[in-house]
Amino acid sequence: MSAGRARVLFLGPAESPVLAWLTAQGEDVVQMTDRVSEPEIDGLDLLVSHGYRHLIRTDVLDHFPRRAVNLHISYLPFNRGADPNFWSWVDDTPRGVTIHLVDSGLDTGAIVAQEEVQLGDDHTLRTSYLALQETMLDLFVRSWPLIRDDTFTEWEQEGAGTSHRAAERESVWDRFPDGWDTPVSEVALRVDR
Repeated sequence: MSAGRARVLFLGPAESPVLAWLTAQGEDVVQMTDRVSEPEIDGLDLLVSHGYRHLIRTDVLDHFPRRAVNLHISYLPFNRGADPNFWSWVDDTPRGVTIHLVDSGLDTGAIVAQEEVQLGDDHTLRTSYLALQETMLDLFVRSWPLIRDDTFTEWEQEGAGTSHRAAERESVWDRFPDGWDTPVSEVALRVDR
């Protein structure tokens, strides 16, 4: 890593507040949303994933040992995969945010930082999602110096947890005429478990 700036591969959408914050800190950031391959990562120090929709290939991860983190809006090991906020309300699992090392699994890597978030029934799916994203940015800002300098202590995820695919939410989404504006107090009532 260069003395002044980290060279960061950011995987996720251009509108990510995490990307904006990294750029504002003066880090040298390359942003991508497509699948990434090994030739595209030469000279980069760290990988940060936030809202990225693809599994990251092993050959790419091999370039970033202990230097690739994913930001996930769930309290892992609960709600790995797609739509973690939605499933936390359906399954009544803990809500929170987690920064974890990226491994070959789906949100299964060791945890770098984590925070449980208490959200009341006065939220909608949209407002609870936004609250989790705000907490995620705050946790990332506080954790970045440790991630950047590789001075964090990670711990393994404990328990089986839960995992969901995008098709699972899509299969019940017609029960939500208000979509993301559905009150969270109604979410579990609309999904037969």
